[in-house]
Amino acid sequence: QVQLVESGGGLVQAGGSLRLSCAARGRTSTTYFAAWFRQAPGKEREFVAGINWNGATVLYPDFVKGRFTISRDNVKKTVYLQMNSLKPDDTAVYYCAGTSLRASLSDSPNDWRDWGQGTQVTVSS
Repeated sequence: QVQLVESGGGLVQAGGSLRLSCAARGRTSTTYFAAWFRQAPGKEREFVAGINWNGATVLYPDFVKGRFTISRDNVKKTVYLQMNSLKPDDTAVYYCAGTSLRASLSDSPNDWRDWGQGTQVTVSS
């Protein structure tokens, strides 16, 4: 079983930056895909970024393109989310997700098997 542990959340002013980290503990396959989702109070969980097993393919929704960057270090078994130009609307709990059961990236939470506990990101105006 894989345990995902997020870190790096916090409070930042609008226009600022944060970098989230997600460390995988336990045995992961060589084809382990990873993603970030977020959930604001009263809203559904939404896809923020995804990356395939070797980092060659990434996926972003339009509302974060040009601002967020996902990357990974397979030696450290860690996935990162660099968030720049943050807006108050980016305030949410950010979750790391992973799976070895896919051949392509998905923006649906239902397609991801492993989840972290979440880290709070608050952007003040």
